[in-house]
Amino acid sequence: MKPHFGLLCSIMLLSHFILGCGPRERDDQDSIVRTNSGQVSGLLHEDVYAFKGIPYAKADRFMPPQDPDSWDEVLECHDFGPVAKQIVAWIPDSTQSEKELFSLNVWTQGINDGKKRPVMLWLHGGGFFVGSSNDPMTYGEALAKKGDIVVVSVNHRLNILGFLDLSACGDKYAQSANVGMLDIVKALNWIQDNIEGFGGNPADVTIVGESGGGGKVGTIMNMPSAKGTFHKAIIQSGTLINTMTKEKSQTLGLAVLEELGLTPEDVEKIQTVPYTDLVKAGNDAVAKISGPRVPGSPTMFGFAPSADGEILLQQPFSPGFASISKEIPVMIGSTLNELKPTAYGEKNLTLEEAKERLQKTYGDKTDEYITRFAEAYPDYTPQDLLSVDDVFRPYTIRTADARAAESSAPLYVYFLAWKSGVEDSSKGSFHGLDIPLAFNTVDLRADWTGDTPEAWDLADKMSSAWINFVKSVNPNVDGILPKWDVYTQENGVTMYFDNESKIVNHHDRALMTLIKPKETIFVKSED
Repeated sequence: MKPHFGLLCSIMLLSHFILGCGPRERDDQDSIVRTNSGQVSGLLHEDVYAFKGIPYAKADRFMPPQDPDSWDEVLECHDFGPVAKQIVAWIPDSTQSEKELFSLNVWTQGINDGKKRPVMLWLHGGGFFVGSSNDPMTYGEALAKKGDIVVVSVNHRLNILGFLDLSACGDKYAQSANVGMLDIVKALNWIQDNIEGFGGNPADVTIVGESGGGGKVGTIMNMPSAKGTFHKAIIQSGTLINTMTKEKSQTLGLAVLEELGLTPEDVEKIQTVPYTDLVKAGNDAVAKISGPRVPGSPTMFGFAPSADGEILLQQPFSPGFASISKEIPVMIGSTLNELKPTAYGEKNLTLEEAKERLQKTYGDKTDEYITRFAEAYPDYTPQDLLSVDDVFRPYTIRTADARAAESSAPLYVYFLAWKSGVEDSSKGSFHGLDIPLAFNTVDLRADWTGDTPEAWDLADKMSSAWINFVKSVNPNVDGILPKWDVYTQENGVTMYFDNESKIVNHHDRALMTLIKPKETIFVKSED
């Protein structure tokens, strides 16, 4: 993936990155768990244990992850560990590490108690390029306390360190194109081996991610090495299409070597190239091969997982998933506006003014667009007409249709239409807004949601649905949400989250067919 998309996602997702901070906690001599590598101690806060920065792996540059070094003394896991190397303004370089980034975090109500709680593994956003699991709005304490589940989050290799394909240079680097994803598989293996000590059930693991994290969830569903390590999946705004094949990634890898003045024969010299030089060479190589990324493009090229037919059988969302995940229940959804520049700041915008702008895109189909929009959103405003997502939603429909056709496993689809309650906000229902709602962390992301009764009410509903899916596959929440049936191509059942949540059926399919006719390939003829 090119850095442009990764940076955009991460600005939205990680602007409040904090290392090792949070509410005051107390050390507890009983907060000790034995892992396969040694004992770790955590902190107890409001009846939830937090273990931060637990080592789960180690790895040499461009090589698959290995078991971490063991330790003899109790390892104090009270603060988040370093994050993956990346170049962003909001994550200090001092908190990054190429060698020590392999850590994960655990929140749980019980340790060493013999209980087997469902486990949720969170995969952070930022494309495959930037990001961190240390973001306050994804702290697992609220979900662990509310649902009595075990929440795990993980840091792993990103960008050129996670996805540079050097396999054309020899067998040593045969897996280099996908080591960032192999890190996540290693974390899943760690959960299988160690989570019982943290009160978790290794036979009941749900992988969850938003944006790039949702893309990672989909990617794992196509990785044979991950089979059996997870049992359910939630994909939030993650249906962008990764175009990387082995041929493309090998070509890019050789181009990077050329930018560095290296040949396949002296590839070992890349081990000592400074990270910033690697990044520059990678950016230059991507630009020469594919040119600048087109804003709003649903496809990705660059440093992202490569479908090689072995480690990664196929790319996700193309349109479905590999048969190895045929039995995995899935929940998938997106938001109303996603990454679309919105017009909500234009308070006096008229319908005629909106129509004039729409004609630049839809021409003589503008009136048809407005008619279909009105059918999908009867209470629409002129601003809505210019602000609806036209990337994630079409591919979500396509993926849901494909999933329903390829699998009989439960499939649930949601749509977040609720707009941010922040005063003077022009963001709408933007990319990432579902994260603090699903995590029930409105107080930690009030600048996005607003600390209002409406925000907390929706967070209660969404987090309850997420918890119920993690615990039982069934996201229904009696008494506060309408009955939510499984999705099929025929019924199009979608939970429409808003101040007044409701069930809709194919509410925007005709609109999305007009917007992206080639992508919505499963549309029925009568639509």
